Amino acid sequence: MSFSVIIPARYASSRFPGKPLADLHGKPMVQHVYERACESEASRVLIATDDQRIADVAKGFGAEVCMTSDTHVSGTDRLQQVVSDLEFYADDIVVNVQGDEPLVPARIINQVAHNLKAETTASISTLSEPILDIETLLNPNVVKVVSDIGGMALYFSRAAIPWSRDSFGTDLSKAAMPSNISWQRHIGIYAYRVKLLNDFVKWAPAPIEETECLEQLRAMWNGARIHVAEADEQPPAGVDTPEDLERLRELLSKS
Repeated sequence: MSFSVIIPARYASSRFPGKPLADLHGKPMVQHVYERACESEASRVLIATDDQRIADVAKGFGAEVCMTSDTHVSGTDRLQQVVSDLEFYADDIVVNVQGDEPLVPARIINQVAHNLKAETTASISTLSEPILDIETLLNPNVVKVVSDIGGMALYFSRAAIPWSRDSFGTDLSKAAMPSNISWQRHIGIYAYRVKLLNDFVKWAPAPIEETECLEQLRAMWNGARIHVAEADEQPPAGVDTPEDLERLRELLSKS
Protein backbone atom coordinates (compact mmCIF):
# COMPACT_ATOMS: atom_id res chain seq x y z
CA MET A 1 0.00 0.00 0.00
CA SER A 2 1.01 3.63 -0.43
CA PHE A 3 1.17 6.15 2.39
CA SER A 4 3.24 9.20 3.34
CA VAL A 5 4.89 10.18 6.60
CA ILE A 6 4.88 13.82 7.70
CA ILE A 7 7.16 14.86 10.57
CA PRO A 8 6.15 18.21 12.16
CA ALA A 9 9.23 19.95 13.59
CA ARG A 10 8.99 23.22 15.52
CA TYR A 11 11.92 25.24 16.80
CA ALA A 12 10.00 27.33 19.34
CA SER A 13 9.22 24.78 22.03
CA SER A 14 8.47 26.35 25.42
CA ARG A 15 10.12 23.51 27.37
CA PHE A 16 12.97 22.82 24.96
CA PRO A 17 13.69 25.50 22.32
CA GLY A 18 15.52 24.16 19.27
CA LYS A 19 14.69 20.57 20.22
CA PRO A 20 14.64 19.13 16.65
CA LEU A 21 18.24 20.29 16.15
CA ALA A 22 19.58 18.99 19.47
CA ASP A 23 22.57 16.71 18.98
CA LEU A 24 21.99 13.02 19.54
CA HIS A 25 25.00 10.83 18.81
CA GLY A 26 26.37 13.17 16.19
CA LYS A 27 23.09 13.85 14.39
CA PRO A 28 20.28 16.33 14.97
CA MET A 29 17.34 14.62 16.64
CA VAL A 30 15.02 15.25 13.69
CA GLN A 31 17.41 13.29 11.46
CA HIS A 32 17.02 10.23 13.68
CA VAL A 33 13.22 10.55 13.32
CA TYR A 34 13.53 10.95 9.56
CA GLU A 35 15.77 7.89 9.24
CA ARG A 36 13.37 5.76 11.29
CA ALA A 37 10.50 6.91 9.07
CA CYS A 38 12.50 6.05 5.96
CA GLU A 39 12.85 2.50 7.30
CA SER A 40 9.07 2.16 7.08
CA GLU A 41 7.07 1.25 3.98
CA ALA A 42 6.19 4.91 3.36
CA SER A 43 6.44 6.01 -0.26
CA ARG A 44 7.21 9.57 0.84
CA VAL A 45 8.68 11.11 4.00
CA LEU A 46 8.48 14.86 4.55
CA ILE A 47 9.55 17.24 7.31
CA ALA A 48 7.11 20.09 7.95
CA THR A 49 8.59 23.11 9.70
CA ASP A 50 8.08 26.83 10.15
CA ASP A 51 11.76 27.49 10.87
CA GLN A 52 14.43 28.04 8.22
CA ARG A 53 17.17 26.66 10.49
CA ILE A 54 15.40 23.31 10.69
CA ALA A 55 14.65 23.38 6.97
CA ASP A 56 18.30 24.01 6.08
CA VAL A 57 19.54 21.17 8.30
CA ALA A 58 16.88 18.78 7.01
CA LYS A 59 17.70 19.53 3.38
CA GLY A 60 21.35 18.98 4.28
CA PHE A 61 20.72 15.34 5.18
CA GLY A 62 18.52 14.82 2.12
CA ALA A 63 15.00 15.24 3.48
CA GLU A 64 12.09 16.68 1.54
CA VAL A 65 10.93 19.79 3.42
CA CYS A 66 7.64 21.65 3.35
CA MET A 67 7.64 25.13 4.89
CA THR A 68 4.52 25.90 6.89
CA SER A 69 3.00 28.87 8.69
CA ASP A 70 4.32 29.89 12.10
CA THR A 71 0.78 30.53 13.35
CA HIS A 72 -0.40 26.93 13.53
CA VAL A 73 -1.60 26.01 17.01
CA SER A 74 -1.12 22.27 16.55
CA GLY A 75 0.72 19.67 14.55
CA THR A 76 -2.58 18.66 12.93
CA ASP A 77 -2.95 22.14 11.45
CA ARG A 78 0.60 21.90 10.15
CA LEU A 79 -0.11 18.51 8.55
CA GLN A 80 -3.20 19.87 6.84
CA GLN A 81 -1.26 22.73 5.29
CA VAL A 82 1.23 20.22 3.87
CA VAL A 83 -1.43 18.00 2.29
CA SER A 84 -3.17 21.09 0.94
CA ASP A 85 -0.04 22.75 -0.46
CA LEU A 86 1.12 19.48 -2.06
CA GLU A 87 -2.38 18.66 -3.34
CA PHE A 88 -2.78 15.25 -1.74
CA TYR A 89 -5.96 13.37 -2.66
CA ALA A 90 -8.80 13.11 -0.14
CA ASP A 91 -8.39 9.35 0.28
CA ASP A 92 -4.59 9.46 0.68
CA ILE A 93 -3.22 8.21 3.99
CA VAL A 94 -0.61 10.17 5.93
CA VAL A 95 1.09 9.18 9.17
CA ASN A 96 2.03 11.87 11.67
CA VAL A 97 5.35 10.97 13.32
CA GLN A 98 6.39 13.46 15.98
CA GLY A 99 9.76 15.14 15.53
CA ASP A 100 10.74 14.32 19.12
CA GLU A 101 10.47 10.52 18.73
CA PRO A 102 14.00 9.64 17.55
CA LEU A 103 13.62 5.92 18.29
CA VAL A 104 10.14 5.44 16.83
CA PRO A 105 10.00 1.90 15.39
CA ALA A 106 9.26 1.68 11.67
CA ARG A 107 7.06 -1.29 12.52
CA ILE A 108 4.42 0.82 14.26
CA ILE A 109 4.48 3.44 11.49
CA ASN A 110 3.51 0.65 9.11
CA GLN A 111 0.98 -0.68 11.60
CA VAL A 112 -1.13 2.48 11.88
CA ALA A 113 -1.07 2.98 8.11
CA HIS A 114 -2.16 -0.59 7.38
CA ASN A 115 -4.82 -0.47 10.10
CA LEU A 116 -6.40 2.66 8.64
CA LYS A 117 -6.33 1.18 5.14
CA ALA A 118 -8.13 -1.93 6.44
CA GLU A 119 -10.69 -0.10 8.58
CA THR A 120 -12.68 1.65 5.87
CA THR A 121 -15.15 3.26 8.31
CA ALA A 122 -12.36 4.95 10.29
CA SER A 123 -10.85 8.34 9.49
CA ILE A 124 -7.95 8.03 11.94
CA SER A 125 -5.98 5.14 13.38
CA THR A 126 -3.72 5.15 16.41
CA LEU A 127 -2.12 2.77 18.91
CA SER A 128 -2.09 1.89 22.59
CA GLU A 129 -0.21 -0.25 25.08
CA PRO A 130 -1.25 -1.92 28.34
CA ILE A 131 -1.05 -0.06 31.65
CA LEU A 132 0.40 -2.37 34.27
CA ASP A 133 0.61 -0.28 37.45
CA ILE A 134 -1.72 1.89 39.47
CA GLU A 135 0.60 4.92 39.44
CA THR A 136 0.51 5.11 35.64
CA LEU A 137 -3.23 4.51 35.55
CA LEU A 138 -3.91 7.42 37.91
CA ASN A 139 -1.35 9.79 36.33
CA PRO A 140 -3.19 12.60 34.47
CA ASN A 141 -0.19 13.07 32.18
CA VAL A 142 -0.81 9.56 30.81
CA VAL A 143 -3.67 9.53 28.32
CA LYS A 144 -5.97 6.53 28.56
CA VAL A 145 -8.22 5.15 25.82
CA VAL A 146 -11.23 2.85 25.84
CA SER A 147 -12.30 1.04 22.67
CA ASP A 148 -15.29 -1.03 21.63
CA ILE A 149 -15.22 -4.69 20.62
CA GLY A 150 -14.32 -3.73 17.06
CA GLY A 151 -11.35 -1.60 18.09
CA MET A 152 -13.03 1.79 17.62
CA ALA A 153 -12.28 4.38 20.27
CA LEU A 154 -15.07 5.19 22.69
CA TYR A 155 -13.17 7.92 24.56
CA PHE A 156 -9.73 9.27 25.41
CA SER A 157 -9.12 10.77 28.84
CA ARG A 158 -6.50 11.83 31.34
CA ALA A 159 -8.67 10.14 33.96
CA ALA A 160 -8.51 6.45 34.78
CA ILE A 161 -11.09 5.03 32.40
CA PRO A 162 -12.98 2.84 32.84
CA TRP A 163 -13.35 3.75 36.50
CA SER A 164 -13.26 0.71 38.77
CA ARG A 165 -15.89 1.56 41.35
CA ASP A 166 -15.15 -1.39 43.60
CA SER A 167 -11.33 -1.16 43.46
CA PHE A 168 -10.87 2.61 43.66
CA GLY A 169 -13.62 3.82 45.95
CA THR A 170 -13.14 7.39 47.15
CA ASP A 171 -9.67 7.14 48.69
CA LEU A 172 -7.18 6.83 45.84
CA SER A 173 -4.27 6.50 48.26
CA LYS A 174 -5.58 3.00 48.92
CA ALA A 175 -6.41 2.18 45.30
CA ALA A 176 -5.22 -1.15 43.95
CA MET A 177 -4.71 -2.21 40.34
CA PRO A 178 -7.78 -4.22 39.29
CA SER A 179 -7.13 -7.36 37.25
CA ASN A 180 -10.46 -7.73 35.48
CA ILE A 181 -9.71 -5.49 32.51
CA SER A 182 -6.79 -4.32 30.36
CA TRP A 183 -6.31 -0.60 30.82
CA GLN A 184 -4.71 1.04 27.78
CA ARG A 185 -2.32 3.98 27.47
CA HIS A 186 -2.66 5.93 24.26
CA ILE A 187 0.46 6.11 22.08
CA GLY A 188 0.48 9.37 20.15
CA ILE A 189 1.11 8.20 16.61
CA TYR A 190 -1.69 8.74 14.10
CA ALA A 191 -2.59 7.81 10.55
CA TYR A 192 -5.13 10.10 8.88
CA ARG A 193 -7.18 10.12 5.74
CA VAL A 194 -6.55 13.49 4.10
CA LYS A 195 -10.27 14.27 4.01
CA LEU A 196 -10.32 14.12 7.81
CA LEU A 197 -7.45 16.62 8.02
CA ASN A 198 -9.27 18.99 5.69
CA ASP A 199 -12.43 18.72 7.78
CA PHE A 200 -10.60 18.96 11.10
CA VAL A 201 -9.19 22.44 10.53
CA LYS A 202 -12.72 23.75 9.84
CA TRP A 203 -14.13 22.48 13.12
CA ALA A 204 -14.17 24.64 16.23
CA PRO A 205 -12.46 23.20 19.32
CA ALA A 206 -14.87 20.90 21.13
CA PRO A 207 -15.84 21.39 24.80
CA ILE A 208 -14.47 17.95 25.74
CA GLU A 209 -11.26 18.70 23.83
CA GLU A 210 -10.74 21.93 25.74
CA THR A 211 -11.55 20.28 29.07
CA GLU A 212 -9.17 17.33 28.62
CA CYS A 213 -6.63 19.21 26.43
CA LEU A 214 -6.78 16.31 23.96
CA GLU A 215 -7.09 17.31 20.33
CA GLN A 216 -8.33 13.91 19.10
CA LEU A 217 -11.57 14.49 20.99
CA ARG A 218 -12.47 17.19 18.44
CA ALA A 219 -12.58 14.53 15.76
CA MET A 220 -14.76 12.25 17.89
CA TRP A 221 -17.04 15.15 18.86
CA ASN A 222 -17.71 15.68 15.16
CA GLY A 223 -18.45 12.02 14.50
CA ALA A 224 -15.11 10.80 13.13
CA ARG A 225 -14.21 7.22 14.01
CA ILE A 226 -10.77 6.43 15.43
CA HIS A 227 -9.40 2.90 15.23
CA VAL A 228 -7.15 1.79 18.12
CA ALA A 229 -4.93 -1.28 18.26
CA GLU A 230 -2.26 -2.44 20.67
CA ALA A 231 1.15 -1.56 19.28
CA ASP A 232 3.10 -4.41 17.71
CA GLU A 233 6.20 -2.92 19.33
CA GLN A 234 6.36 -0.59 22.31
CA PRO A 235 8.06 2.68 21.33
CA PRO A 236 10.68 4.17 23.65
CA ALA A 237 9.72 7.42 25.36
CA GLY A 238 10.12 10.59 23.34
CA VAL A 239 12.02 13.77 24.20
CA ASP A 240 10.08 16.57 25.89
CA THR A 241 12.85 18.16 27.97
CA PRO A 242 16.65 18.45 28.03
CA GLU A 243 16.62 15.85 30.80
CA ASP A 244 14.83 13.42 28.48
CA LEU A 245 17.54 13.99 25.89
CA GLU A 246 20.27 13.18 28.40
CA ARG A 247 18.46 10.00 29.36
CA LEU A 248 18.26 9.00 25.71
CA ARG A 249 21.94 9.76 25.16
CA GLU A 250 22.82 7.45 28.03
CA LEU A 251 20.56 4.75 26.62
CA LEU A 252 22.15 4.95 23.18
CA SER A 253 25.67 4.97 24.60
CA LYS A 254 24.98 1.57 26.18
CA SER A 255 23.56 0.02 23.02
